[in-house]
Amino acid sequence: MKRPAPPPAPAESPDEAEARFYDALRQGDLAALMALWADEDEVVCVHPGGERVVGLGAIRASFESIFANGGIPVQPEQVHRLQQVGFALHHLVERIEVPGEAAPQVGWVLATNLYVKTALGWRIAAHHASPGMPHELAMAADGDAPATLH
Repeated sequence: MKRPAPPPAPAESPDEAEARFYDALRQGDLAALMALWADEDEVVCVHPGGERVVGLGAIRASFESIFANGGIPVQPEQVHRLQQVGFALHHLVERIEVPGEAAPQVGWVLATNLYVKTALGWRIAAHHASPGMPHELAMAADGDAPATLH
């Protein structure tokens, strides 16, 4: 009888939790991905163009469906960080590259990840991802993004 794998060591920083999150996405590793979420009823995930998914069970089901086709070839870029005692907010660009007929196709996603410090290390409390537009990404890369408040 196969023993279950021991739980991973706690993430000691938000950056470590984020690295594990994107590694789990690339590998399509549902168990590793879910081990990173905070054990709270109100954790939330919004996939690009999707609805708000609230709670660990619903988040698990959404990623299980996504991983049915394998991992996501995602690479975090342009990471910006805000960290205070007990939480960290990262906003970034996710670069997704998939094979195309003539050349690889690249897609861009704008993401915000909220990490909270728990007794079990840094955990994800929220992941919100929206489709990115090429002109927004070029401005962000140049550091020339407009300062729009809403």
